[in-house]
Amino acid sequence: MLLDLVRNPGVLTQRVCDHGFVLVELAGSSSMPRGHLASQTTVQTLSNKYQKGEEPATTLTMKRPDRPSATVPFVRALLVILAASAVAGCGGADDTATSSDVTVARKDVTVAKVTVAKVTVAKETVAKKPARTCVAGSTRPVGTARRTYAAVVQERAQAFREPGSGPLASFGPKNVNGVSTIFAVLAKQVDERCAAQWYRVQLPVKPNESTGWVRAADVELAPVTTRIEVDLSERRVTLFDGGRRVLTATAAIGSPATPTPTGRYYVNQKLVPTDASGPFGPGAIGISAFSEVLTGWTQGGPIAIHGTNRPDLIGRAVSNGCIRIRNDLLQQFFDRSPAGTPVTVRS
Repeated sequence: MLLDLVRNPGVLTQRVCDHGFVLVELAGSSSMPRGHLASQTTVQTLSNKYQKGEEPATTLTMKRPDRPSATVPFVRALLVILAASAVAGCGGADDTATSSDVTVARKDVTVAKVTVAKVTVAKETVAKKPARTCVAGSTRPVGTARRTYAAVVQERAQAFREPGSGPLASFGPKNVNGVSTIFAVLAKQVDERCAAQWYRVQLPVKPNESTGWVRAADVELAPVTTRIEVDLSERRVTLFDGGRRVLTATAAIGSPATPTPTGRYYVNQKLVPTDASGPFGPGAIGISAFSEVLTGWTQGGPIAIHGTNRPDLIGRAVSNGCIRIRNDLLQQFFDRSPAGTPVTVRS
């Protein structure tokens, strides 16, 4: 049996860890030769009993010779060594990593290294992505159906018929009414790195729907998500934001003698009258259009969407070209229509 313990010390270790002790009994037998231990049959019987679930405290029975010999001290010493080894192995699975745990840990480290390597390669790929290039002097559209851009003059901007040639008009940071000068951006001319050098913009001048080119360095862009549609035949004004209809109002429009001009414009100024009870109501949303018949009016007869002190005329063609809506609705349009908002007027 002792040789079995040496060959398989894990058995003794498990017994000591489970029960805290191993009882060793040296049973005397006159039939056993001196200096020899119990036969393999005795050990096998004890092992089978343990496997059948008998008493957990383990008893190993050994037959000893009739008289003491040098074998007994040797056996005792060897059992002490085995017991000490068993106790030393009782640290538990949590404290001592098995060889399989080490193998898994090494695999995890390997996977982590591979992952880091993949991330590094991805970063290098992004870093090495070639910069976008354009044909210098080419023209590209600006904005989408749901997002357009307004160009705000910073100090001074000169408008040209073509980039750098054919001057049209000069604009300061404020217009004649003291509000910021705004253009609606239609396109851009780029350099070889696709950076804008010039913007093609709508201008708030006559004739209606005038356009020109201004240097990109002279303006600052601001995104716009709103647009206004004026349907003259339906006497209706509609505000969209992000492609969604958010406000609708019935309007009075220009009379047959002073019609509201059709075309594509933009909100170029927002004005607040000193008298909210007057003919313009609480506010006016100026657009980049002018009356085509009232040539002698101040500032060329600019067109606006504004309130009114005659709500009974709403829905009729009675104005001098402006678009009148109820004051409460005008206030909502005023608050939600930033400068640069595209305005389409159709018959």
